[in-house]
Amino acid sequence: MKDQSQFWFMYFDFRYEREGEPNLLAPVDVFVSTVDPLKEPPLVTANTLLSILAMDYPVDKVSCYLSDDGASMLTFEALSETAEFARKWVPFCKKFEIEPRAPEMYFSLKVDYLKDKIQPTFVKERRAMKREYEEFKVRINALVAKAMKAPAEGWIMQDGTPWPGNNTRDHPGMIQVFLGHSGGHDTEGNELPRLVYVSREKRPGFQHHKKAGAMNALVRVSAVLTNAPFMLNLDCDHYINNSKAAREAMCFLMDPQIGRKVCYVQFPQRFDGIDRHDRYANRNTVFFDINMKGLDGIQGPVYVGTGCVFRRQALYGYNPPKGPKRPKMVSCDCCPCFGRRRKLSNYSKHGTREEGTNVHGSSLEVLEEDKELLMSQMNFEKKFGQSATFVTSTLMEQGGVPPSSSPAALLKEAIHVISCGYEDKTEWGIELGWIYGSITEDILTGFKMHCRGWRSIYCMPKRPAFKGSAPINLSDRLNQVLRWALGSVEIFFSRHSPILYGYKGGNLKWLERFAYINTTVYPFTSLPLLAYCTLPAICLLTGKFIMPTISTFASLFFISLFISIFATGILELRWSGVSIEEWWRNEQFWVIGGVSAHLFAVIQGLLKVLAGIDTSFTVTSKATDDGDFGELYTFKWTTLLIPPTTLLIINIVGVVAGISDAINNGYQSWGPLFGKLFFAFWVIVHLYPFLKGLMGRQNRTPTIVVIWSVLLASIFSLLWVRIDPFIVRVQGPDVKQCGINC
Repeated sequence: MKDQSQFWFMYFDFRYEREGEPNLLAPVDVFVSTVDPLKEPPLVTANTLLSILAMDYPVDKVSCYLSDDGASMLTFEALSETAEFARKWVPFCKKFEIEPRAPEMYFSLKVDYLKDKIQPTFVKERRAMKREYEEFKVRINALVAKAMKAPAEGWIMQDGTPWPGNNTRDHPGMIQVFLGHSGGHDTEGNELPRLVYVSREKRPGFQHHKKAGAMNALVRVSAVLTNAPFMLNLDCDHYINNSKAAREAMCFLMDPQIGRKVCYVQFPQRFDGIDRHDRYANRNTVFFDINMKGLDGIQGPVYVGTGCVFRRQALYGYNPPKGPKRPKMVSCDCCPCFGRRRKLSNYSKHGTREEGTNVHGSSLEVLEEDKELLMSQMNFEKKFGQSATFVTSTLMEQGGVPPSSSPAALLKEAIHVISCGYEDKTEWGIELGWIYGSITEDILTGFKMHCRGWRSIYCMPKRPAFKGSAPINLSDRLNQVLRWALGSVEIFFSRHSPILYGYKGGNLKWLERFAYINTTVYPFTSLPLLAYCTLPAICLLTGKFIMPTISTFASLFFISLFISIFATGILELRWSGVSIEEWWRNEQFWVIGGVSAHLFAVIQGLLKVLAGIDTSFTVTSKATDDGDFGELYTFKWTTLLIPPTTLLIINIVGVVAGISDAINNGYQSWGPLFGKLFFAFWVIVHLYPFLKGLMGRQNRTPTIVVIWSVLLASIFSLLWVRIDPFIVRVQGPDVKQCGINC
């Protein structure tokens, strides 16, 4: 974890932003991706884009690219409205230095917005800007309402031509520059950052690789049009909450000592719209404030998909630069000198041919050089694809576009690099860019970089850099966890499994490897967790205390292990500042997700590996209800709800059965009962948030869930009673009982 002080910022500004001299901050390309505008509302995406365009960074060094993988005309028209509103919003933000610079979040702040504002015109301009934003929202909502009624013949653009993306699975590549250096100015005449709409080509029969493929298309488009050496990746619902976030990252990426070996700077994810008690641990505080901090001390944190600033060269598959080597000695021809002699050249200092060379020798050397150049070009095309402009950009470590390139030629080349067949027979998705092969492409991408020897940085500024929305509804939250867990299972069974991959170079540190192993094997803990949650109910229903017989040494080992884990947890809480309540919510949802989403992920992962049955996922809805936390109480049916409900019913029935049995058998049976009840209550208490979410606001559990859970619990209990493995079955007559001497 790195927390910059004010002194460090002053030093950084003095080094790269001296008054009266050209600004030396490196350019940044910002990537935002969206797919379905009905599940990812255009107004949410617009707020993210506006916060990017208004961030505190030199405008001539910021370019924002929006990837519309759904080729939606609604997204295109909403982006056009956003570009127009940005001409008014950006100068307002920079003039009064407001935070955050996403208008929806800024105008919804319940604080004294007049505090520390000494400009007398601020109140008047703020009211006028709020009216402008309300009108902007009306226009966006009108576009959304219009998109709900799609015409049968498809959408028609204003010039009368059909919208190229009417068929979302078969359309050409589309690029539109809305704002830029050649005419993108605000209402005060100041330059605005470049804003580019990108929708890559899609054709039937091609593998498009979902979000990872869209991100790789943005890498190539940006390399052709702007080619900034650094790239910021954001989800469409993660706006910039700290306008200096890019500067925070540059403190590390441009550091003269460690910066050249840093592949990315990862920021923690923070969320809006979560209930105060965080019932389903949506904030992931334990992961972001404990685990990621710990990883920062090894080789760096894992990449978590958003809020990350990349070094472009690292995404191209290049290895980090080596340390400075000792220069080799070069000597002359005299005897006292030591070292390697200088190699004779064919031409003298004055340009005349030296003796001992001939025309044929020179021609052969020229041919050899041309051959090497040709082979090098062929290797680059095999690696990066057949675009000379793009291949040239990959060799420019400091970024930039050749000044002789015309905008029309660059746009034509940009369309070429987002075509369907561009990645064929290349290393895209294998060694370059976002890596294919898992729905959690972020883990794979960061893992490949660390295997090459790069390190990453975890940056936690006092003001959170980015904020987003989280699916606080129980069903959506479980589906989100299922997607993450299934991605981990896919990685575990792939060739990129951290157990087997990356030993050749020896660049991945062992503790970092263990961390990646943990990110891929954690779904498999659902199997022993499910057994552990079922065991107390079995003990209560059968009247037996089922525990394996273990030695005294093993007992002491497990007790010491439990004490060490508990002590480590206390130290982590004190070190990280995470509250006990947040830790407890995380523990509860670990059990809820473990017996549902993680279990389903293991089953689906095995089906995919063994039977080739693939599972498709839909985008999590980013829309929220108007009421306070209204989505929290919304019930959506999913099979993920059945296992936890079954466990709840079994354990509750077991508690009732155990207490009833103890009452009937007298006081001597109460002693063993307490041990069984302790573990049963442990399961029930951990599943309590799930029970509240299941009952919703009406405190009534959906009938379908109850029917399935009772059915499964009954079948399981009857089978257990029928084949009770703890009853000793005696074969043949019992000699001692009958008294017959056989």
